[in-house]
Amino acid sequence: MTTIRNHYVINENTMALLPAAHMDYDTIAIERDQERFVRETPQQIISRSCLQNGSTYEGRRAAIMHHFGFKRKIPIPINPRNRLFTFPTNAPTDFACNWIFYRHVQAILPPSASSNGKTSLLFHNGQQLPVDVSRYVLEKQLERAGMCAGMFGGERA
Repeated sequence: MTTIRNHYVINENTMALLPAAHMDYDTIAIERDQERFVRETPQQIISRSCLQNGSTYEGRRAAIMHHFGFKRKIPIPINPRNRLFTFPTNAPTDFACNWIFYRHVQAILPPSASSNGKTSLLFHNGQQLPVDVSRYVLEKQLERAGMCAGMFGGERA
Protein backbone atom coordinates (compact mmCIF):
# COMPACT_ATOMS: atom_id res chain seq x y z
CA MET A 1 0.00 0.00 0.00
CA THR A 2 1.20 3.47 -0.86
CA THR A 3 1.85 5.81 2.04
CA ILE A 4 0.46 9.28 1.49
CA ARG A 5 1.89 12.15 3.51
CA ASN A 6 0.15 15.37 4.43
CA HIS A 7 3.39 17.38 4.17
CA TYR A 8 6.77 16.99 2.55
CA VAL A 9 10.11 18.49 3.53
CA ILE A 10 12.43 19.28 0.63
CA ASN A 11 15.83 17.78 1.34
CA GLU A 12 19.15 16.97 -0.34
CA ASN A 13 17.62 13.82 -1.87
CA THR A 14 14.75 15.67 -3.58
CA MET A 15 15.22 15.49 -7.36
CA ALA A 16 11.82 16.67 -8.60
CA LEU A 17 8.31 17.63 -7.51
CA LEU A 18 5.67 16.54 -10.01
CA PRO A 19 2.03 17.61 -9.95
CA ALA A 20 -0.42 14.72 -9.69
CA ALA A 21 -4.03 14.65 -10.81
CA HIS A 22 -5.01 12.08 -8.21
CA MET A 23 -7.86 12.22 -5.74
CA ASP A 24 -5.66 11.18 -2.78
CA TYR A 25 -2.51 13.24 -3.37
CA ASP A 26 -1.35 16.35 -5.26
CA THR A 27 2.40 15.80 -5.67
CA ILE A 28 4.84 13.03 -6.39
CA ALA A 29 8.17 13.89 -4.78
CA ILE A 30 10.94 12.05 -6.63
CA GLU A 31 13.92 11.32 -4.41
CA ARG A 32 17.17 9.50 -5.19
CA ASP A 33 15.85 6.15 -4.05
CA GLN A 34 12.07 6.49 -3.70
CA GLU A 35 8.90 8.35 -4.58
CA ARG A 36 6.73 10.02 -1.97
CA PHE A 37 3.08 10.92 -2.44
CA VAL A 38 1.96 14.16 -0.81
CA ARG A 39 -1.36 15.93 -0.23
CA GLU A 40 0.21 19.36 -0.86
CA THR A 41 0.76 20.89 -4.30
CA PRO A 42 4.34 21.44 -5.48
CA GLN A 43 3.83 25.19 -5.02
CA GLN A 44 2.67 24.70 -1.41
CA ILE A 45 5.69 22.49 -0.68
CA ILE A 46 8.11 25.02 -2.17
CA SER A 47 6.49 27.99 -0.42
CA ARG A 48 6.59 26.28 2.97
CA SER A 49 10.18 25.15 2.41
CA CYS A 50 11.25 28.71 1.59
CA LEU A 51 9.64 29.92 4.83
CA GLN A 52 11.38 27.20 6.82
CA ASN A 53 14.66 28.42 5.37
CA GLY A 54 14.30 32.08 6.25
CA SER A 55 12.35 33.77 3.46
CA THR A 56 9.10 33.69 1.55
CA TYR A 57 8.75 32.22 -1.93
CA GLU A 58 7.87 35.71 -3.13
CA GLY A 59 10.99 37.17 -1.49
CA ARG A 60 13.29 34.60 -3.05
CA ARG A 61 11.61 35.09 -6.43
CA ALA A 62 11.95 38.88 -6.16
CA ALA A 63 15.66 38.60 -5.27
CA ILE A 64 16.38 36.45 -8.33
CA MET A 65 14.40 38.82 -10.56
CA HIS A 66 16.36 41.76 -9.13
CA HIS A 67 19.79 40.18 -9.63
CA PHE A 68 19.24 38.59 -13.03
CA GLY A 69 16.28 40.38 -14.62
CA PHE A 70 14.39 37.14 -15.25
CA LYS A 71 10.68 37.72 -15.74
CA ARG A 72 9.23 34.21 -16.09
CA LYS A 73 9.94 30.69 -14.85
CA ILE A 74 12.18 32.02 -12.11
CA PRO A 75 14.56 29.52 -10.42
CA ILE A 76 14.12 29.48 -6.65
CA PRO A 77 16.96 29.19 -4.11
CA ILE A 78 15.08 27.23 -1.44
CA ASN A 79 18.12 26.77 0.79
CA PRO A 80 21.34 28.10 -0.76
CA ARG A 81 23.44 27.01 2.22
CA ASN A 82 22.50 23.38 1.51
CA ARG A 83 22.60 23.85 -2.30
CA LEU A 84 18.85 23.38 -2.74
CA PHE A 85 17.94 25.26 -5.93
CA THR A 86 14.90 24.39 -8.01
CA PHE A 87 13.55 25.52 -11.34
CA PRO A 88 10.13 25.20 -13.01
CA THR A 89 9.64 23.47 -16.35
CA ASN A 90 6.59 25.62 -17.11
CA ALA A 91 4.96 28.69 -15.61
CA PRO A 92 4.44 27.94 -11.91
CA THR A 93 0.72 28.66 -12.34
CA ASP A 94 0.47 25.93 -14.99
CA PHE A 95 -0.76 22.62 -13.55
CA ALA A 96 1.81 20.76 -15.70
CA CYS A 97 4.72 22.59 -14.03
CA ASN A 98 7.35 20.20 -12.69
CA TRP A 99 9.97 21.53 -10.29
CA ILE A 100 13.45 20.14 -10.91
CA PHE A 101 16.31 20.31 -8.40
CA TYR A 102 19.45 21.63 -10.04
CA ARG A 103 22.08 19.64 -8.14
CA HIS A 104 20.71 16.30 -9.37
CA VAL A 105 20.61 16.99 -13.11
CA GLN A 106 23.41 15.32 -15.03
CA ALA A 107 22.18 15.92 -18.58
CA ILE A 108 19.24 16.80 -20.78
CA LEU A 109 18.52 14.13 -23.37
CA PRO A 110 16.81 14.73 -26.70
CA PRO A 111 13.40 13.22 -27.40
CA SER A 112 13.49 9.52 -28.20
CA ALA A 113 11.14 6.63 -28.90
CA SER A 114 11.70 5.25 -25.38
CA SER A 115 10.55 8.58 -23.88
CA ASN A 116 7.48 8.78 -26.16
CA GLY A 117 9.03 11.71 -28.00
CA LYS A 118 9.56 13.74 -24.82
CA THR A 119 12.79 15.39 -23.70
CA SER A 120 14.28 13.60 -20.69
CA LEU A 121 16.24 14.77 -17.71
CA LEU A 122 19.02 12.40 -16.72
CA PHE A 123 19.80 12.54 -13.01
CA HIS A 124 23.15 11.65 -11.43
CA ASN A 125 21.69 8.40 -10.06
CA GLY A 126 20.91 7.24 -13.62
CA GLN A 127 17.17 7.80 -13.36
CA GLN A 128 15.47 9.51 -16.30
CA LEU A 129 12.42 11.75 -16.16
CA PRO A 130 10.60 12.42 -19.45
CA VAL A 131 9.02 15.88 -19.53
CA ASP A 132 6.77 17.53 -22.08
CA VAL A 133 9.06 20.54 -22.53
CA SER A 134 11.57 21.25 -25.29
CA ARG A 135 15.23 20.53 -24.79
CA TYR A 136 16.00 24.21 -25.43
CA VAL A 137 13.68 25.36 -22.61
CA LEU A 138 15.15 22.84 -20.18
CA GLU A 139 18.70 23.84 -21.07
CA LYS A 140 17.82 27.50 -20.54
CA GLN A 141 16.19 26.73 -17.17
CA LEU A 142 19.17 24.64 -16.07
CA GLU A 143 21.50 27.47 -17.07
CA ARG A 144 19.44 30.00 -15.08
CA ALA A 145 19.46 27.76 -12.01
CA GLY A 146 23.23 27.43 -12.39
CA MET A 147 23.59 31.20 -12.43
CA CYS A 148 21.61 31.39 -9.18
CA ALA A 149 23.64 28.61 -7.61
CA GLY A 150 26.84 30.39 -8.60
CA MET A 151 25.72 33.71 -7.16
CA PHE A 152 24.46 32.29 -3.89
CA GLY A 153 27.42 29.97 -3.33
CA GLY A 154 25.83 26.66 -4.22
CA GLU A 155 27.41 24.26 -6.65
CA ARG A 156 26.21 20.98 -8.01
CA ALA A 157 26.99 17.97 -5.88
